[in-house]
Amino acid sequence: MPVSLTESVTLPVVGMTCASCQHHVEGALQATPGVESARVDLMGNRATIVFDPSVASAQTLIDAIRGAGYDAVLPHGDEHAPEDSLDAPGGPGVKAAVTLAAGVVAMMLAMPLDDQMGVLDRNFMSIFPWLYALPPDLLRWFLLITTAALMVWAGRGIYVSAASALRHGTTNMNTLVGLGTGVAFLYSAYATFFPSPDRQVYFDAVLLITGFLLLGKTLEHRAKRRALAALNALSRLRPVTARRILKGLESMVPLSEIGPGDSVLVLPGERFPVDATISEGRTSVDESMLTGESMPQPREVGGRVLAGSLNYDGAVVCEAQSTGGATVLAQITRMVEQAQSSRAPMERLADRASSIFVPIVLSLAAVTFAAWLMIGHSLPMALANTVAVLVIACPCAMGLAVPAALTVAVGRGAQLGVLFKGGEALERLAHVDIVVLDKTGTLTIGHPVLQSVRTVGGYKEADILRIAAAAEERSNHPLAHALVDFARARSLRWKPAEDVQILPGRGLTAKVENFSCVLGNEALFREMYIRMPDAIPPTRPGVTRLWMALDDQAVGCFDARDMLRPDGAAAVDALHSAGLRVLMLTGDSAVAAAPIANQAHIDEFEADLDPAGKLARIRALQSEGHRVAMVGDGINDAAALAQANVGIAMGTGTDLAKEAGDVLLLRSTPEVIPASLDLARSTVRVMHENLIWAAIYNILGIPLAAGLLYPAFHILLSPWLAAAAMALSSLSVLGNSLRLRNWRPVPPAQAR
Repeated sequence: MPVSLTESVTLPVVGMTCASCQHHVEGALQATPGVESARVDLMGNRATIVFDPSVASAQTLIDAIRGAGYDAVLPHGDEHAPEDSLDAPGGPGVKAAVTLAAGVVAMMLAMPLDDQMGVLDRNFMSIFPWLYALPPDLLRWFLLITTAALMVWAGRGIYVSAASALRHGTTNMNTLVGLGTGVAFLYSAYATFFPSPDRQVYFDAVLLITGFLLLGKTLEHRAKRRALAALNALSRLRPVTARRILKGLESMVPLSEIGPGDSVLVLPGERFPVDATISEGRTSVDESMLTGESMPQPREVGGRVLAGSLNYDGAVVCEAQSTGGATVLAQITRMVEQAQSSRAPMERLADRASSIFVPIVLSLAAVTFAAWLMIGHSLPMALANTVAVLVIACPCAMGLAVPAALTVAVGRGAQLGVLFKGGEALERLAHVDIVVLDKTGTLTIGHPVLQSVRTVGGYKEADILRIAAAAEERSNHPLAHALVDFARARSLRWKPAEDVQILPGRGLTAKVENFSCVLGNEALFREMYIRMPDAIPPTRPGVTRLWMALDDQAVGCFDARDMLRPDGAAAVDALHSAGLRVLMLTGDSAVAAAPIANQAHIDEFEADLDPAGKLARIRALQSEGHRVAMVGDGINDAAALAQANVGIAMGTGTDLAKEAGDVLLLRSTPEVIPASLDLARSTVRVMHENLIWAAIYNILGIPLAAGLLYPAFHILLSPWLAAAAMALSSLSVLGNSLRLRNWRPVPPAQAR
């Protein structure tokens, strides 16, 4: 059978204003033949669609979005659409300011038209007596013409969107606002054409409602832009040009012309354009925007640098390794974008509520109008309260409650080196009660570190270390790396060794400084009949010993062990403080695992586990009702990471998208583990706060606007105040979510 391949495309969507819009666009796409899945992001105004290209095309998807009453355009590669100028002439910011100012003036001009004068009216009349001397008809007609002109200029988008939704049999927030202001304007126009003492005009309410809606949208757009700031910052990290060196000549070329293997010159203060390996020079590199590591990292010949990282203090020539979409920066950007547009389980409740919200509000508005007309016998009050109900009910707050918090949190996590693969992973992480840690490479450095040098026979430590480094320099064994690194840290220099012979599993022999040198384990010494010295005590648990002999005489040994990371114990303490149970599972022996567990303050650990054993242990914990987070290196622990409720993979790897974890930690430091858990919990807490606020706002706001408090307390909510409250609801949700931009991990407690 032929295999059907799918493609994915992200389309910018124009015209979405609330969760109802999001629901309609998503429904239209999912109903399109050939579409496997569709996810619409209200925060980013985009739709991500997985589809079968043999059945559907990008143009088909655009047509489906247009058929739902919205618009879409094809993406343009890596180019980013220019940001809207909110304060430009004719922009929403200017329209909001003009309309609100006109609404205030309209309110003043409408005061002489009210036959029931209160204290405010009398004071106003004493200040502006000439206004009360103007003919009422002149005021009404001036207000009618001014309001009509501003409705066309400033409010055109509201009415076009409402009409489009009506044509397609759907409703959205603009349906409510357009209906409310439209009814108020038509009634006011009727009162202008056929004036009567009991017929009030609501031109001021129409203008103020429109102005507050535009103001709210302007501020909301700015808040969304701030929420997406982390993703935008990542997108701007990569330069658009590079200094290519070809046949000894340097030239500035577009980044698209750089390919793997090309030589690129990067000067101090510039950002690396590609993932590369340094071939000439040395420098220090700032990778904070990629990994969250605040301290500059030294890089020498052979060192790897990432696209987007900042070159601090040295001109270096690099050999390009990964370019374009294959760079770590591009992978991080894609993952952040996908995570920000994903859905958290908590959002499903909001989606269901938003999908039926507008029809329910329309029904409540009709009930309000009928009730006031029958009980209050007042058409003006029935009209005013109906408009207030239509305007105050806003599904935006409900629709933004979860995605706003998720968007900010995913961006903030990326800045700190924590990549969440989606909203579901973040929400699940917030509810785990057990954290399972791998040992090697997670709690420990992952490779042996030389701890001590022991000598016998009167040899000096520096001498045998120098000779051993010369012999081991050509070996690729982890113990060889540990010994050479230790010697280099002491600024020792040596001449190259000769006749190096690697003896797999035992050690090596070499000729160094006219000595016949042997480095290896006890088995090699016994094989070569070299007598072991009695003066050196046995090794301690977890320590690996490398013996050394010169001219068949033992001269000393080197002790190495895999070390606990400096922040390992503090990170485990932080997990305990957060109320989490911590276990360590390792394939090492119990003798090697016990010291690490003790140093890390872990009371529960299991050793001698292969990948299947780790998998079985996690399943056993889950069968007991626990929600488990597994932290590993993403390679040997892939099965356990996939089985856990949340898999947390340490380190960048080469292909982030294929890691088994739900959460990727770009820094291999344990302190990031409690930080990621704390960020997830803080985000879910903000989501709950947003949903509770949006629900309470509508539960209290709609009855207040309908006038339920009027019989007992004579409290009514004017339509323009309802519009202000509506704008405030969305801004409150966004403002609460933006608090996560300043979230910082609590420093792990000092190791006890």
